[in-house]
Amino acid sequence: MKINYSRQNIDKNDIKLVIKSLNSDLITQGDFVKKFEKDLKNYFNAKYAFAVSNGTAALYIGCKSLGWSKNDIIITTPNTFIASANAIESVGGITELVDINELDNCIDPNKLENKIINLRKKNKLVRGLIAVDYAGQPCDWESIRYLANKYEFQVINDNCHSMGAKYNSSLGYASKYADLVCQSYHPVKNITTGEGGSILTNKKDISDKVNILRSHGIERNRSNFRKKKNVPNWYYEVQDLSLNFRISDINCALGISQLKKLNKFVKIRKKIASIYDDTLRNIDYIHTPKKISNTSHAYHLYPLRINFKKLKLNKIKFFNYFFKSGFKLQVHYIPIYKHPYYKDKYKFKENDFPNTNKFYDDVFSIPNYVGLKKKEQLKFIRLLKKYVQK
Repeated sequence: MKINYSRQNIDKNDIKLVIKSLNSDLITQGDFVKKFEKDLKNYFNAKYAFAVSNGTAALYIGCKSLGWSKNDIIITTPNTFIASANAIESVGGITELVDINELDNCIDPNKLENKIINLRKKNKLVRGLIAVDYAGQPCDWESIRYLANKYEFQVINDNCHSMGAKYNSSLGYASKYADLVCQSYHPVKNITTGEGGSILTNKKDISDKVNILRSHGIERNRSNFRKKKNVPNWYYEVQDLSLNFRISDINCALGISQLKKLNKFVKIRKKIASIYDDTLRNIDYIHTPKKISNTSHAYHLYPLRINFKKLKLNKIKFFNYFFKSGFKLQVHYIPIYKHPYYKDKYKFKENDFPNTNKFYDDVFSIPNYVGLKKKEQLKFIRLLKKYVQK
């Protein structure tokens, strides 16, 4: 069995609660969903939480609930999984990209402001931003909130990597700085529900929209019906088109159990990361993730960088070597502007994203997960040192 860059950690308590959910009267839209949402609100200090089928669904519903639609200009980072940009496209928005900074590999606030100013010179106003807390590292959220207030755009925090991260010592930073927060509980994330995700917000009007959009767009609140009189008790309305993005109680039972262990899981990931930091940081042309003073990294990923060009190494051969040695590495991510859909539609110029280009050339994700044995980690480190120093 290959050692992956990440994987789930399931114990007997997880299994016990999932079995309990299977024995319940309702295995969807039941009490386990409500309990998981309550736990999410408490842990992440959000007023409202809605569990949904996956992180991509959360992003799509988030865009819809903010009213983003055809020809709205939405900015995101090129250094993200395609779901961030696909959500913008799915509601008819226009995707604009802003390069990352070299410090945290998240969207650069200075470049973001320059982008907004240049668009305004063309009489184009930015409607929104999807900012990604890449790898578990929070963005510069104070700067982003300042720009959002100054230029009047809405913000989604793509928080799918960052459960358990802190910004200014707060676990609940995401809902404080963003209008809406999206999370993912895929098995490689810091906690899992199998497949699943959630939306967090502190804003009542947004929460009302999310609640409807996650279930076909069905309105059941009688006070909001278009037809006010003589409404039968079986009646409901669809006022806004949507699909079924609900999550089952089975998934949420697993989520309830996993969330209790999130602090422990992040602590273990940090310990693994610290070993990489200590053993690799002083090797020529290898770059470990930088420490940001007012943040605490959640280490969903440990993105290691090697200057392959300087070392005259072939990245494909490098990956094949580790695969044969029992390690399945990954690259996070192929930049958005390199995908044919976006390249063909927007004619992005790669020279506009020098930091992302360099990052993509150098980066790869190495094993960091709960359950990784120390001897496996040390074996990887030995192989890496041997390969780059030969």
